[in-house]
Amino acid sequence: MADEFTSTYDVIVIGAGAAGMMCAAVAGQGGKKVLVLDHAVKLAEKIRISGGGRCNFTNLHATPANFLSENPHFCKSALSRYTPQDFLSLVKRYHIAFHEKHKGQLFCDESAEDIIRMLKAECDLGRVQWRMSCGVDEIQKFEHGFIVQTAQGRFLTANVVIATGGLSIPKIGATDFSYRVARQFGLKIVEPRPALVPLTFDAPSWAAFVPMAGISLEVDIETGEKKNKIVFREDLLFTHRGLSGPAILQISSYWQPGQSIRINLLPEVALADELIDAKTTSKKTLANFLAAYLPARLVDGLLVAHEFDGSAKIADMQDKRLRLLSEKISRWELLPNGSEGYRKAEVTRGGVDTRELSQQTMMVNKYPGLYFIGEAVDVTGWLGGFNFQWAWASGVAAGKAIAEAH
Repeated sequence: MADEFTSTYDVIVIGAGAAGMMCAAVAGQGGKKVLVLDHAVKLAEKIRISGGGRCNFTNLHATPANFLSENPHFCKSALSRYTPQDFLSLVKRYHIAFHEKHKGQLFCDESAEDIIRMLKAECDLGRVQWRMSCGVDEIQKFEHGFIVQTAQGRFLTANVVIATGGLSIPKIGATDFSYRVARQFGLKIVEPRPALVPLTFDAPSWAAFVPMAGISLEVDIETGEKKNKIVFREDLLFTHRGLSGPAILQISSYWQPGQSIRINLLPEVALADELIDAKTTSKKTLANFLAAYLPARLVDGLLVAHEFDGSAKIADMQDKRLRLLSEKISRWELLPNGSEGYRKAEVTRGGVDTRELSQQTMMVNKYPGLYFIGEAVDVTGWLGGFNFQWAWASGVAAGKAIAEAH
């Protein structure tokens, strides 16, 4: 039967990104004949643009607690078997200069291209073959494996790994390919949605804050209630359409439509106490007093939005009114009307339901030889290198399983 085909492989990896290249390298170095297919012209475009072109390639503090999934225990096995230190030792072996920005985030000193070259070199060590700019038309299961029909011929393989990511950043080639394959094989999908994405507000309610575009400050931000409440301390950025910055990107993965977010604009200040003390010690107006803590433009907008007179003297104000103002600044509640969508989302939340997969190998339980890894799967990391760590860990888990299979 193999004579009808262009070539026969032990494994075909579809998707030449972070997870796909990692999987291909491990399987290839484990002695398997590997082919990587991708519809893009260049390798790993998402790595190339990540971290402002410097690739935030892992996070030293990555634990399963930094990941969202409907099945939160699923990621533990892969993450425990391939850690940030494991990836770091690979980076050091290739003499790639890197630095820690903050909170364990590791970036290349020079360029994300260093990581792409490293992964390509690892694939070369495993004699991985490539077909770039090669779209996949169909994947068929048959008794001895899979037939992969492409624009460049038909290939026969014992194993297929789907590593084509999610829907985020369509301008660099993101598609729903992984979900189409999952549906073809009858697998459940957790509804995908944009994650690590700026949030937007309806124009009338945001009008007072449009002049604040460009202002950035560190805040506490939260959403959810009781045991579902999540809080981050990160930088917030005002935009013309809403809010962005690390604080918003982090909370966006947890925020649900119709839910409010709460922001403490002065997390280190007991503002109510400061305001009430100032009644007896300060002759300042409200606007001048608050401008010592917050950017003046932001103070003006907040006072207008919450209907306070900035020219009023603090000494003349009632305690009750000052406490109300403090509440509006220390627990500012906002209702987003949506997000900037996949166009601006760094990752996709949701994907192939992990209950369909083996947590040790990433293989589909019902279809031996079919694997899903990386962002295609319902495992989504926080901002700060966590999603790359999941790409490496899930890629290694599948690659090792394929290398060790007889």
